[in-house]
Amino acid sequence: MTLTLREVVFEDVEYFFNFMQDEHQLKQAAFTPKDPKNKTAFEQHWKKIIASSETNNRTVLVDGAVVGNVGRWMMDDIPQLTYWVGSQFCGLGYATESLRQFLEVESLRPIEARCAFDNQASIRVLEKNGFTIVTGK
Repeated sequence: MTLTLREVVFEDVEYFFNFMQDEHQLKQAAFTPKDPKNKTAFEQHWKKIIASSETNNRTVLVDGAVVGNVGRWMMDDIPQLTYWVGSQFCGLGYATESLRQFLEVESLRPIEARCAFDNQASIRVLEKNGFTIVTGK
């Protein structure tokens, strides 16, 4: 198994949209679109992300197949991490490894990550990459 990251191209957005249709993952996510089933809005959002100089996003590939995405965006001038791995690829270490690789190329620090308080899998991914839990922010 070879996991690599590459810049997001618009063709990847179809995969990202399909990954986001998983109801369980949507409930676990800290940030989701108003209407996750609105493909047109999702595509427009990603067109802005891809064109923006304020973000840094990568497609996660395993043996050449799209399995998710990882990136950095800004909130109140503080870099924020984001990542999503399709549910069929969860539990295989892809989120942990993609975040590890991304943090090697993303230079903005300090960098924060947010996840739902009950999303134990995401908390573990972050902890494995050196993050600590901070509550009450």
